[in-house]
Amino acid sequence: MKILVLNCGSSSIKYKLFDMTSGLVMAQGGIEKIGLPGAFLKLTDKDGKKVILEKEIPGHQEGIEFILSVLTDNTYGCIKDYKEIDAVGHRVVHGGEKFASSVLIDKDVINKVIECSDLAPLHNPANLKGIDAMEALIPGIPQVAVFDTAFHQTMPDYAYMYGLPYEMYTKYGVRRYGFHGTSHRYVSQRACEILGVPFEEQRIITAHVGNGGSIAAVDHGKCVDTSMGLTPVEGLLMGTRCGDVDAGALSFIMEKEGMDGFGLSDMINKRSGVAGLSGVSSDMREIEAAVEAGNPRAILALNVYNYRIKKYVGAYAAAMGGCDILVWTGGVGENQWTTRQMVCENMEYMGMKLDVAKNKGMRGQEMVISTPDSKVTVIVVPTDEEYMIASDTLNILRK
Repeated sequence: MKILVLNCGSSSIKYKLFDMTSGLVMAQGGIEKIGLPGAFLKLTDKDGKKVILEKEIPGHQEGIEFILSVLTDNTYGCIKDYKEIDAVGHRVVHGGEKFASSVLIDKDVINKVIECSDLAPLHNPANLKGIDAMEALIPGIPQVAVFDTAFHQTMPDYAYMYGLPYEMYTKYGVRRYGFHGTSHRYVSQRACEILGVPFEEQRIITAHVGNGGSIAAVDHGKCVDTSMGLTPVEGLLMGTRCGDVDAGALSFIMEKEGMDGFGLSDMINKRSGVAGLSGVSSDMREIEAAVEAGNPRAILALNVYNYRIKKYVGAYAAAMGGCDILVWTGGVGENQWTTRQMVCENMEYMGMKLDVAKNKGMRGQEMVISTPDSKVTVIVVPTDEEYMIASDTLNILRK
């Protein structure tokens, strides 16, 4: 069975085509700058080389039509007819409290996703454009929605409620939802497969850290807490997002700077985080280079970044009464040994011992990086959200 996975952003579309019989990726790529000058599709060809195809792409339907034409192209394609695609799995950012699992898309599902759009105004409408485009181009094709927020719907109320007037929750749904759920679900389950231990019996902390980042506590197969909140701003320090901050500080800044809500949103989402603290970049590779050069603000930014992760790891171990497995994933989690080492240092009190040599030599592969006598298994698992979406799609079709 061939399943196409789509991740539609406001001006972008990422795609992967899976042959689920073998589990192999048949094709992958992405479109950037939809509706803007200089739009292009970047793909990986059969020889593993990157290819860029430029084309005017006014909207998502034209973008998906372009993707389908490339998939069936004599030079770059892997199928003869796009009707060989059996189903489409879509990443949908926000399912609110309406969805605790992936679902087959019908009119009722679409209406509920629309209702959740207030919670993700930049993402859900774009996700819906991808769904509508596929229905227009291949009418009747089965489509499945896989929600970023669904895995976190098992959080207890005391973990997701804010200390705000209760009517803010009943009227507007203001609570913590969490994101990166598909990644947290994949790496927590995959770590247990690698280690040969039952998923439903472990206390797992998953650290999905990169330009965006979140931590999750997975207790005996269920997420019981996660660091992101109503929006992806809460929690860790990120590339350009501020993470945890005193709400009073924000009202203070708004008053001093004469800032409105839009200005505040721009500051906390796009001008804060590692980039805002360092004045260098949101790219952790550039931050590390600046640290080596002795840049004091870059050193501060990296220390804050790592400290926030460490603090959440400790907090979630306390929340679960211990930790059996710590999983690293995401761009930084998979590739930056210094962050993994700094977070795991001085954690022997909770039974965590890092194999420093293994950790330093490890980049982007599945590997245990703790010592054999460590009570907490520390493991790196590269995330594969697209495969998780394809797998959910296949399972729903089988049902």
